[in-house]
Amino acid sequence: MNRKPDLAGLLPVLFSFFVMGFVDVVGVATSYVKADFALSDRIANLLPMMVFLWFAVGSLPAGMLMGRIGRRRTVMVSAAVTFVAMLLPLVGYTFPVVLTAFALLGIGNTLLQVSLNPLLADVAGQSRTTSMLTLGQFVKAICSMAGPVLVGTAAGAWGDWRLVFPLYAAVTLLSWLWMSRLKVEETRSEAVGIRGVGALLADGRMLMLLSVIVVSVGFEIGLMTAVPKYLSACCSLPLDRAAVGCSLYYMARTAGAFGGAMILARVSPHRFLTGTVALALGALGLFMAASDATVLFAALFVLGLCCANVFAIAFSAALGALPGRADEVSALMIMGVAGGALLPPVMGVVADMSGQWASLFVPVGALLYLFAVSLRLKNNK
Repeated sequence: MNRKPDLAGLLPVLFSFFVMGFVDVVGVATSYVKADFALSDRIANLLPMMVFLWFAVGSLPAGMLMGRIGRRRTVMVSAAVTFVAMLLPLVGYTFPVVLTAFALLGIGNTLLQVSLNPLLADVAGQSRTTSMLTLGQFVKAICSMAGPVLVGTAAGAWGDWRLVFPLYAAVTLLSWLWMSRLKVEETRSEAVGIRGVGALLADGRMLMLLSVIVVSVGFEIGLMTAVPKYLSACCSLPLDRAAVGCSLYYMARTAGAFGGAMILARVSPHRFLTGTVALALGALGLFMAASDATVLFAALFVLGLCCANVFAIAFSAALGALPGRADEVSALMIMGVAGGALLPPVMGVVADMSGQWASLFVPVGALLYLFAVSLRLKNNK
């Protein structure tokens, strides 16, 4: 199917990608929660685990729900869950309440990511899915970039970092209202079921693409969880300034997603993936070797540029391989976002045992794996 894209339909869908970016605030929020409750790294790093665990647990049920009520309505359910999550830290600020709020954020984001990508394909048309997915990731990256700045501003200028949550709640409500007015003819896909999703794992290439998403998300969330704490320890920066490192990373990611959309129109996605992951390894090595704040920030910026398109490349390749099973493919690939729950706890244990610098070897291992898989994907097109 090759529909002409409808701008009025694209705008509310793309705006929902902005809401999708709320999940990335967990990286910088972990540092503030750790300071507020005097937590160890291994306990504080439970926060991202509470968010991203739901992508493993909830992606298949989200796909089944989507099959029952449709893609647009599932996006609206996700916005309702996210809205409640954004209000909880304002009602009562205890560590269990914060864990609950971020668990709800993870549930809402799981529903959103499973349903929004196929909905975008319905609105944009199959032939434009890859470019529109890249544009959606660009919009998400704008939110991810703004998050640490908003949290730092709330903490510094407004006196309480939690004041970012009412703003997020208002944006989520606007997204729900806008999506409620969307009219779109949704394509029918095979019903999402355990057997169907499990059968996809028998495809070696699909399994590799899933692993790329698992490891890339784990790398990014783990790194963003460590960056404010590492910069504070390495350069004696206050937490609100150290959090700027996360914003620089996401700023570069935003630029990288925008530039990647143009480059990928001319360059093989697998070749592009191999080159950018190799550059990312060099940038992370520089980040670990440097002690000057300017060099550290520059290395983070390069890392963001290099890692901007990994998710979109893997997800688009999976959807393109089996377009008739888009809902099942989407549910499986979004399960991979649970990778964000894997690396931060490991990094927290390493940090408590050997320090923040030693914990960065976990993201190094993730990049090495992505480089090895990119070579296999390039050689087995």
